[in-house]
Amino acid sequence: MSAESSDSLYRGLMTHWRDPETMTGAAEPETVLTRADAMPSFDGVVNRMRYFDLVSELPDDILVKVDRATMATSLESRAPFLHPDVVDFAWRIPPSQQVRNGQGKWLLRQVLYKYVPRELIERPKMGFGVPIASWLRGPLREWADALLGADRLRREGYLAPEPIREAWDEHQAGVTDNSHLLWGVLMFQAWLEVQ
Repeated sequence: MSAESSDSLYRGLMTHWRDPETMTGAAEPETVLTRADAMPSFDGVVNRMRYFDLVSELPDDILVKVDRATMATSLESRAPFLHPDVVDFAWRIPPSQQVRNGQGKWLLRQVLYKYVPRELIERPKMGFGVPIASWLRGPLREWADALLGADRLRREGYLAPEPIREAWDEHQAGVTDNSHLLWGVLMFQAWLEVQ
């Protein structure tokens, strides 16, 4: 896989709306993910994606959510895997020990098997998600439908109503779960309402 195609793959995996310019009519701002000249040279696709995670997904999404959740409940969290020595060591691990036979975190798993029962390591992830998809089809439907009204979106002039209404209609019909697409739009719309 070429660097260009792996970068496109990563952006596709990390982007909610496949073509954000159709939503706003404006070009997406340049970031490390869109500027080839800002990208350091890496050996292999895995290391490129690890770099993208380190400079984008981690500080702009995951750590923000952890910080908000812990501060909201008066907790303090630690991220020991982000200690500079650990990050430096992790960057020196060859890809063959990072992913093996389709299994990620291979080397870490080998260490954990010595100290933690296998059934605790091999179980499915247990997220903290809320049932937004069903809420948008149920108790939040009327609220969301008002915020996503085509006339309202046109009048406000920030977002194109067509792709949003299409995603909303597909979600309501049960064709696909578009809650992850719609939630960001709904938060923007709700914020506009109180400005």
